Amino acid sequence: MREVEERRSRPGHRHVPRGRRGAHAGRDSDGELRSPQVRRRRLVGSLARGAAALGAVAAAGAAAAVWGIGIERYLFTVRRHVIRMLEPGSAPIRILHISDAHMAPWQHRKQRWMAGLVSLRPDLVINTGDNLGHVDGIDGIREALSPLAGVPGVFVHGSNDMYGPGPRNPFLYFTGPSKCPPKAVRLDTASLDAFMTDDLGWHSVDNGAATVTVRGQRIRLFGVGDAHHGLDDMEAAAAALGEQPDAPLTLGVAHAPYRRVLDGFSDRGADVLFAGHTHGGQVRVPFYGALVANCDIPLRQARGLSTWAHRGRVVPLNVSAGLGHSIYAPVRFACRPEVSLITLAPRA
Repeated sequence: MREVEERRSRPGHRHVPRGRRGAHAGRDSDGELRSPQVRRRRLVGSLARGAAALGAVAAAGAAAAVWGIGIERYLFTVRRHVIRMLEPGSAPIRILHISDAHMAPWQHRKQRWMAGLVSLRPDLVINTGDNLGHVDGIDGIREALSPLAGVPGVFVHGSNDMYGPGPRNPFLYFTGPSKCPPKAVRLDTASLDAFMTDDLGWHSVDNGAATVTVRGQRIRLFGVGDAHHGLDDMEAAAAALGEQPDAPLTLGVAHAPYRRVLDGFSDRGADVLFAGHTHGGQVRVPFYGALVANCDIPLRQARGLSTWAHRGRVVPLNVSAGLGHSIYAPVRFACRPEVSLITLAPRA
């Protein structure tokens, strides 16, 4: 007992009465004691603020989904660019670049909009593939492109001109370029080619070449198959180009703008390059751009007109963000569906 009394009476020891010990469970950062009631109020306030923040994020995500799924994917757009590269006094040449329609039979709004593209009065049409998005997509493509019959044109294939799409985890695009589903449905490529060549009068430059005359100007075009699945044969395309008559202008056409393809076109004298495939990223971050391109092209060049530099040559490159999307990923965000109208104009 004496020992207890001595400990209690030590200098500097502060005795807290037993009745008050439970009333003070902790201290604030300024040293003030706080009660359990204060701590509970603060915890409730923190939880409320956290719930409000999560609610705001969820609301923003829902709004973005509504916009991307229900609105933006129908905001079809014509992107217009002018490239001054022709000889002075030459007549301008209007090139309509169409890509990645991924057409399904029920997409009547897109079909009507595409059918109206004839009003742009293009001199040449370049179609960079992935026209089909469904086993019956050929019917929609006929509706969409038939008004362009008689306008000179060329086309190459994307994989979705040969194989139907399948469900895919979109996050896998961050791990690298996608692969063809092992059980993909075979599409009616033969009917598509017959429509393009016989009904529209266009030329296939899929690992091949062709020559057209537009507004008195001869143009050579050569292209490759879908490099995304290793179907590109640049040597075959170059050999076909060598069989074409000389022309003052040569255009390179591809579905997927892989670096090896763009470099190959440049090495063989292409003056302008056209490609699709990327969908412009399909979902872009405002003020930042594409997060994925589904190939090895730099992300800043996943959409629009830029230039491609290789071995001392610098040539214009147009990558179309395309008009469609997989039926299993019906969304566009900060990346409107588009075609490009490229005007080749005389140098000043």
